[in-house]
Amino acid sequence: MKINPFLTYGYNGPEFFCDRIEETKRLTSLLVNGNHVALMSPRRMGKTGLIRHCFAQQELQQDYYLFIVDIYATKSLAEFTYELGRAILSVLKSKGRKAWERFIQIASSLRTGITLDAMGQPSWNLEIGDIRSPQMSLDEIFQYLKSADKPCLVAIDEFQAIMDYPEQKVEALLRTYIQECNNAWFIFSGSKRHMMGEIFSSPARPFYQSASTISLKPISIDAYSAFIVGHFEEGGKQITSEAIRYIYEKFEGTTWYIQKICNELYAMAEPHHACDTKDVDAAISYAVEEKNDTYQDMMARLSSRQKALLLALAHSGKNVQPTSGDFIKKYHLTSASAVQRSMSALLEKDIVTNNNGQYFIYDYFLYYWLNHN
Repeated sequence: MKINPFLTYGYNGPEFFCDRIEETKRLTSLLVNGNHVALMSPRRMGKTGLIRHCFAQQELQQDYYLFIVDIYATKSLAEFTYELGRAILSVLKSKGRKAWERFIQIASSLRTGITLDAMGQPSWNLEIGDIRSPQMSLDEIFQYLKSADKPCLVAIDEFQAIMDYPEQKVEALLRTYIQECNNAWFIFSGSKRHMMGEIFSSPARPFYQSASTISLKPISIDAYSAFIVGHFEEGGKQITSEAIRYIYEKFEGTTWYIQKICNELYAMAEPHHACDTKDVDAAISYAVEEKNDTYQDMMARLSSRQKALLLALAHSGKNVQPTSGDFIKKYHLTSASAVQRSMSALLEKDIVTNNNGQYFIYDYFLYYWLNHN
């Protein structure tokens, strides 16, 4: 059975990966030439996909151990250490007994939580609470990275999460470990540009000028059009150029949303009918309806002022000043100070994002859902 070529999660090889030719070359070149990289873009622009595509390159597969760790949901240094250790063991399991035994031997504080299954393969059975001394365990993990029998590439996804850890001087601690580790190079991937900018661009911060920067932009509409048309035609389906442009403009070139809508269109396409803009609207409606219960639950957890501000943002577009008198008056909000408090709460809940002083709803499906409710 032929799979839907428009993937909405994971990586399934270069055939299903759109463009990013120059970005892949640049990222690969920086890493193999001994550079750390700060990879920045808004969420769902395809950073993790690019990393996986880069790590799938033959020259990296053969010569490096490749680790990807997602720290988006972590709240402390212990959770960071837990996710890093788990990601490393997960990769080493497939590299043979010698590879994973070396990690277990060095990471002695984690050893009691790693057991062997019936096939003799290591299994990660630690709980967060089992990491009683995060710094000691982190030190052991970096000792492993230093002494691994192959150089290591480590991608840390949503790296800006470390700024909210309660421990003091986490950035300085990690910078020291990384600076002293001459057998591993790191990709620091982040979607909150202002926070990533603070980490890597402020002279007062430990990571200042420690990494080359790649800012991921939307894939061009020409490249995406060729990719979409090619897969539709290969599947015996059709789509109009107007429909592709409509999708691209609706989601401002954001990779995941384009993939999701094309996935819907590919599934609903009928023989002898080219998907058009009406079909795109139907696909968006299906995708938004999928999220209806999730969005209703989210709204139920917001205060009345937070709801009012969120609806105002949904109806006003991106280029607004939410604390301005005109905005407050137009949407019947209470005051500038009340808007600031509500905005802080929405930012904390990751419902609204701030890019260069512009506040907007980053989830396009939520944006369209709010505009129709």
